[in-house]
Amino acid sequence: MTGPNPHPNPPDPRPSVPGWLPRPAGEVFGEGASAAEAYGLLTVDVPAARWTEALTTARDELGCTFFDWLSAVDEPGEGFRICVHLAVLGTPVRRLLLRTTVPHEAPELPTATGVYAGAAWHERETHEMFGVSFTGHPNPAPLLLPDGFEGHPLRKDFVLAARVAKAWPGAKEPGESAEGGPRRRQTLPPGVPDPNEWGPLKGQLPAPAARPARGRAAGAAGERQPR
Repeated sequence: MTGPNPHPNPPDPRPSVPGWLPRPAGEVFGEGASAAEAYGLLTVDVPAARWTEALTTARDELGCTFFDWLSAVDEPGEGFRICVHLAVLGTPVRRLLLRTTVPHEAPELPTATGVYAGAAWHERETHEMFGVSFTGHPNPAPLLLPDGFEGHPLRKDFVLAARVAKAWPGAKEPGESAEGGPRRRQTLPPGVPDPNEWGPLKGQLPAPAARPARGRAAGAAGERQPR
């Protein structure tokens, strides 16, 4: 019978390397980078100041020669998270999601077109939909929205103008008749403006407490319809 090992193996001082990265994220992409893997997708976050260098590293060192798409996510309280999906073509295909975040107050990032020419179309779309500017873009002309359009439709604070002209689909409770009946107080979903503050009926409606409930017959407020 042997006793306890007098020389146990010391803990490995090296940081763990997620996914298929050859070295820790900070060594591959520089200071401030972090990485994680979930469901077969390697995700690397880098500071905005190192965006172009990170893209170049992904292409030249990791072999991510396939550019798939670029877009953004509006994260309230954090900023706009710019995401690029890249891939190493081979067997198996290795996927990389490279991300960075720019503040809402100054949504600006260097263009990725110098590294991946295919990013040109995606950056134009992201600029229109989120208002993120990509400095150095070769042709930042409008792409999808009509001339004179104001605002950026995919921002969380963008007003859903269509909800002023057309009632929200949830305005009628499930099982409620077309004539309506007593119902609980309903709130406007996020992004739906008050029709008395925005839209064709601006300033023409009474205060909310004095407005009759939609769908109720005159004089029948508070009365349940017979079944």
